[in-house]
Amino acid sequence: MKQDLFPRSATFWRTWSFTLLCAALSACGGSVEADAEETAPRLVAREDALNVRLRLMAANLSSGTGQDYDPGHGIRIFQGTDPDIVMIQEFNYKTDSAADLRGFVDTAFGTGFSYYREGGAQIPNGIISRYPIIAAGEWDDTQVSNRDFAWARIDIPGPKDLWAISVHLLTTGSSVRNTEASNLVKFINANVPASDYLVIGGDFNTGSRGEATFSTFSSVVSTASPYPADKNGNTNTNAGRNSPYDHVLVDNDLRAYQTPVVMGSSTFANGLVVDTRVYSPLSDISPALSGDSGASGMQHMGVIKDFLIPGDSATSSSVTVLSPNGGESWPAGSSQTITWTASGITNVKVEYSLNGSTWTTLTASTGASGGGVAWTVPSSASTTAWVRVSDASNATVTDLSNAAFTITTGGTGGGTGKVFINEVLLNEPGSDVNGEFVELVNSGTAAVDLGGWTVSDGTGVRHTFASGTTVAAGKAVVVFGGAAGIPSGTVGAVAASTGMLNLGNSGDTVTVKNSAGTVVDTATFASSLSGTDGVSANRGPDGASTGSFVLHTGVSSLTSSPGKRASGAAF
Repeated sequence: MKQDLFPRSATFWRTWSFTLLCAALSACGGSVEADAEETAPRLVAREDALNVRLRLMAANLSSGTGQDYDPGHGIRIFQGTDPDIVMIQEFNYKTDSAADLRGFVDTAFGTGFSYYREGGAQIPNGIISRYPIIAAGEWDDTQVSNRDFAWARIDIPGPKDLWAISVHLLTTGSSVRNTEASNLVKFINANVPASDYLVIGGDFNTGSRGEATFSTFSSVVSTASPYPADKNGNTNTNAGRNSPYDHVLVDNDLRAYQTPVVMGSSTFANGLVVDTRVYSPLSDISPALSGDSGASGMQHMGVIKDFLIPGDSATSSSVTVLSPNGGESWPAGSSQTITWTASGITNVKVEYSLNGSTWTTLTASTGASGGGVAWTVPSSASTTAWVRVSDASNATVTDLSNAAFTITTGGTGGGTGKVFINEVLLNEPGSDVNGEFVELVNSGTAAVDLGGWTVSDGTGVRHTFASGTTVAAGKAVVVFGGAAGIPSGTVGAVAASTGMLNLGNSGDTVTVKNSAGTVVDTATFASSLSGTDGVSANRGPDGASTGSFVLHTGVSSLTSSPGKRASGAAF
């Protein structure tokens, strides 16, 4: 079932949605709990005027009979490491009653923490948070019967919410884990706003970091090194400390704020794998005991990453990368312009990366109001290039390209292409679903090879462009639900390769990816843009990649214009 999860203000959610959520989840077996007397965390020691430390932890630390957190080895580890948000697995405690679970959270974390625990699972996943959980639920893991993917939308300090997803993948085999990862990525693309932060954490049961699971997850979170390690530099997390089972993976927006984990007198540059057997001085993580990580039944180590994020008082300053913003293909050696918008910032720092983890400074400080800087594209080919623009005096105010872009070698002539979603008809005329369509426009100066590119709805891939398909500069291509729905004379029209687009009349998300699997453009359509038969959603203004989607009747007297400009004129 597709969900409508449109962004609302934190005040709106805190006012009434939490109460409504508790009632709904109680009816279906899930649970969300919080201290009724404390609506906001007390974090004076964790933040200054601008920045807030956010500690994220993946934790499958049960050690009791029946995969339970009683007798308490894991509890002491939680108390000693002081996480803010935990993606917890095997979330069982004593009788699993509401009173027992609340008691566990109060003891291990504090009375002000909220939690969500999936219902009806033998070894449930869950989220525990210092900050208010404003929405939560579970997504179906089709590969296993005794748990699902638990998620929570959390009102952390600053202008963005955090979506935390707790996972416990199967030990059956790497191909099954990759199937689980693929299914989860579909849920994320359908439900998580690109403007919010994202973390996937938990027990992946992965035998190595070379598994396809990480490549699959890399479309939504950063899977690149460096990795958290224990006091001895060991990055593995299973009981035998020879396999990387457990992970905290965040999206690129949040990774830009990662900072070393500091525990008492110790600093861990890339994050911490918590193994009490090797940690010293143990007083850093008191009351944890040296034998806790080696207790009978303890099969995993906790993983922690810290981030220094903009707080609520820093929201008046912002920067947004405009170009390259993901999906572009820029020739090596060509002259391009990196552009941005900024508010409340005097100077910006501009950087680029060819792999998503190693950054090169283009300019340490240039006027923010200029909105752009010239760039000669490096001579190295890359399919994972990124640009980052930050406040030159406050690195926590920063923005990345929304997705990776490509640098090509072999000549600089011919310009560049830019493909984006321009028009979508989600609600077909009458009941002929063949008439649904997605129109893509190339506003660049060169043709774009679409071979292997995909068009997806919120559920899955609906069309893959055939090898050799191109869209010329300034032209459009239209994917229809079926050949029978293509109007006579429509230029650049093809039928969906799966035989359907299956767009939702009550709203849906359309995503376009290039042949490397990188998101080129994505758009979420509310019911207000899909509720009228035969009326499409169109960019306003038409043909502008940065324009908002509006009803087609708002930009033209026509109800739709597949393959043409909104006015009906040819591209």
